[in-house]
Amino acid sequence: MDFFEAQVHAKQRTSRLVGLFAVAVAGTIAASYFASLFLLAQLSGRSRRHHPSDDPAAAAAAAGPRLWQPQIFFPVALGTLAVVGLASLFKWREFSVGGSAVAESVGGRRIDPHTLELKERRLLNVVEEMSIASGIPMPTVYVLDEEPSLNAFAAGLTTSDAVVAVTRGTLEKLTRDELQGVIGHEFSHILNGDMRLNLRLSALIFGILVIGLAGRGILWATLRGRVRSDKNSGGAVIAIAAVGLALLLVGYVGYFFGRLIQAAVSRQREFLADASAVQFTRNPAGLTGALRKIGGFALGSSLASNKSAAIGHFFFAQGFASSFGGLWATHPPLDQRIRAIDPQFDGRMYDPPEVVDVARESFATAGFAPGALRQPPLIPAAPPTPAAFVASIGVLSPETIAHAESLLASVPARLRAAVRSPTEAGVMVYGLLLDSQPALRERQRALVASGAGPAALGTLDELDPALRQLGPEHRLPLLQLTLPALRQLPPAALPPFLGTLDELVHADGRVSTFEFALLKLLTRTLALGRTPQAGVVQVYSFNAVVAEISLVLSALAHAASNDGMGAAGAFAAGAAQLKLIAGQLVLLPPADCDLGRLDAALDKLASASGPIKQRLLLACAHLVGADGRILVAEAELLRAVAAALDCPMPPLAAA
Repeated sequence: MDFFEAQVHAKQRTSRLVGLFAVAVAGTIAASYFASLFLLAQLSGRSRRHHPSDDPAAAAAAAGPRLWQPQIFFPVALGTLAVVGLASLFKWREFSVGGSAVAESVGGRRIDPHTLELKERRLLNVVEEMSIASGIPMPTVYVLDEEPSLNAFAAGLTTSDAVVAVTRGTLEKLTRDELQGVIGHEFSHILNGDMRLNLRLSALIFGILVIGLAGRGILWATLRGRVRSDKNSGGAVIAIAAVGLALLLVGYVGYFFGRLIQAAVSRQREFLADASAVQFTRNPAGLTGALRKIGGFALGSSLASNKSAAIGHFFFAQGFASSFGGLWATHPPLDQRIRAIDPQFDGRMYDPPEVVDVARESFATAGFAPGALRQPPLIPAAPPTPAAFVASIGVLSPETIAHAESLLASVPARLRAAVRSPTEAGVMVYGLLLDSQPALRERQRALVASGAGPAALGTLDELDPALRQLGPEHRLPLLQLTLPALRQLPPAALPPFLGTLDELVHADGRVSTFEFALLKLLTRTLALGRTPQAGVVQVYSFNAVVAEISLVLSALAHAASNDGMGAAGAFAAGAAQLKLIAGQLVLLPPADCDLGRLDAALDKLASASGPIKQRLLLACAHLVGADGRILVAEAELLRAVAAALDCPMPPLAAA
């Protein structure tokens, strides 16, 4: 299943989820309606006993309430929909800040990128490798310090605001290979669109649960107040308590079915994520080792904090005891998951040693250095094809992971430290844009001093020797690693930072493919990371974006060719991949393809559906490969367009 197919499946699951949720809400409305009929009948009966009447209508009512009473049903239905809808919207808005809101809501602590703690450093290394290998922005990494069990989760609305969180037990008890298997599982959820589905599930379930919570609050307050009430108010207290009890029962009936839906949806996705993790790492022993340790340690994957209960389906393994005979289980049993990977599994879980000696563990065996347990060979860059570029989007593989490990291992240590600091990361990005021509370089350094201050210029001088060691293949992967640090910049600091970048790019009066790639990747990712709810699909028709597609293909054609004839041929090769609108596409002159217009076109195309993005990227790949080769600069341009469309593309050599 490729990236675009996975997004379609995620959307289909969301549609089914909405349908199932509608059934659960309908059941809640029905329960509320019949509870209202029952309460009104009881109150009416009490009134007739105290005030008997000879009215025939009253006698008929005494015989039993009518099942259909629209004057009761419609107010109850509207009230239930309003409560459920507003509560779900409230929870969704709470989560719409991004994955960091989810991690911090359950007590997660953001790992300091400069940490010297061995286990945390190893975790960051593994996540960095997965990020570069997959082409997605580096997720922010959290640890749940108060959770000694083995578990982890990924959360977020888009790849630009994603976070990866692990428990303290995961850090302390897993080897590097096992940790890589767990992180690969979580990256599968990121790439397959499961994170947004998880957040929707949580918001919808909360909407149903809030009725039960309201009933519990009323019942609890009434029962506490009952002790202090006088005898004359006993009837009112009983009536209020009855209302609270009815709301409690109605709410938890809906919650029961909501949790069934949540568990069923979650269990289906875990097998796929396990299989993907094994495919990514090509090391089934890593993932099965982690699962066997969960089964062997006493605490397993159980979570101590009740705050995590609402997002239990986010986690790597079952976080809470499943009620109702496993119907509420959000994850398949451990032995089933292990056998799906290793059919020869004998049922024996990990046998923990009585004493775990970590004092003698070396940096190499702890995985402190990238690829410490196994040194992968440097993957030579095979001649890429346009189809291979598009097929690589959103895909992790052993080759991409090995390539990421080799890239990280060859990055100077000073730059690895700089990408983790909000101030130094920005300066390092400035350094990536410095020209080799001395006069232009001095002019750019003056721009840095003017825009960021003399201190930034001093840091730039310190980083310059390491920056000069970088090859072209390191630049965009290194840029990916700066994103968690740059997201920490205060909102007021972001416009000056981006403004200085824009001045550096235009200092020589032209924009290279790498400069465009850097600017577009940063601006799009940082904007989406701050407002992830902006990444909503709004365009479903090719005809609605003909002008934007023409502009993007024209800009790429002029960038990939040195003459008009070459640009026309490249444009035709790309347009041929868009058969539905090929006749409407027009090659625009270079003056009409400036950076501002290209930015606007890509921003609109970012809201297009998956099939439109897929065909557009295939057209772009055929366009830049029309001369039979794809250069590093052209590959960077493709990655920039893919990043602008929120489609993660791995580095060139991995494609």
